[in-house]
Amino acid sequence: MKKTAAPLKALKAAFPHTIPIFAGFWFLGLTYGIYMRASGFSFWYPMLMSLTIFAGSIEFVTVNLLMSAFNPVQALAMTLMINARHLFYGISMLDKFRSCGWKKPYLIFGMCDESFSINYTADIPEDVDKGWFMFFVTLLNHLYWFSGSTLGGIFGSLLTFNTKGLDFVMTAMFVVIFLEQWLKEKNHSSALLGLGLSLLCLIAFGADRFMIPSMLAVLGVLTLLRKPLEKGGEPA
Repeated sequence: MKKTAAPLKALKAAFPHTIPIFAGFWFLGLTYGIYMRASGFSFWYPMLMSLTIFAGSIEFVTVNLLMSAFNPVQALAMTLMINARHLFYGISMLDKFRSCGWKKPYLIFGMCDESFSINYTADIPEDVDKGWFMFFVTLLNHLYWFSGSTLGGIFGSLLTFNTKGLDFVMTAMFVVIFLEQWLKEKNHSSALLGLGLSLLCLIAFGADRFMIPSMLAVLGVLTLLRKPLEKGGEPA
């Protein structure tokens, strides 16, 4: 009984934290599945990709990659460019994942923006196993995305509305993530620096080549200004 009590208690504690993610992931997942079907792919594609990739932005980009000429170098560069933030997520979670045992590989694989946000900031009750809590947060979010994408892929062929512009949901997703972080942070210096540097790189390198320079610029400047920014974020 004790072996099953700990996971069950952790599941009950984790589930309420993931309810807002459920609404967002299901809508985005359905949209992704429909977008894949509208692009000419079978429902197997969004189903398997949401299960094995589990990175919403990359999955949307993969639609264009699958429809264009085979270019593995471009695919690798695009993936690293879009998901570079996960490097910092991983560093932040090193101590939290250290004692998770067999759950650690899955926690690393399934760490998306939303799972990271919950697992890093959640006030986990003392009588709840932290490893199991983080595992269920990650698993539930994964299931939400997988089920939404699969249903979108299955029923997407039955929908007859005009799907032009549906891929804009990816841009909207990043805007929402940015706004959520903006509302959570009291000090907006890092966000403003990121916007300013990205705009400068856009002007200097153009729309097709500004992404990598802007990410390198943001990384370099924020690294140099880390201590002043952390001091500025401390409560008075």
